[in-house]
Amino acid sequence: MKELVNVIAKALVDRPDEVRVDAHGGAPVTVIELRVSPEDLGKIIGRQGRTAKSIRTLLAAAGSKQHKRFTLEIVED
Repeated sequence: MKELVNVIAKALVDRPDEVRVDAHGGAPVTVIELRVSPEDLGKIIGRQGRTAKSIRTLLAAAGSKQHKRFTLEIVED
């Protein structure tokens, strides 16, 4: 899942070399943290959060196939 978020984020931003994805957690829920440059934060969130919601939907769909739950946190530096 970490790689899925990484590919999606790099496709959306202007500075793909500054995209960092970390996964934390365990059995019930795995938290995936996404960090991008401050200039690209708006592109990841999207208008009224639509892009972020879409990424979260993809994570939920992919996670359901693996019988796991994933949450996405977009971290500001």
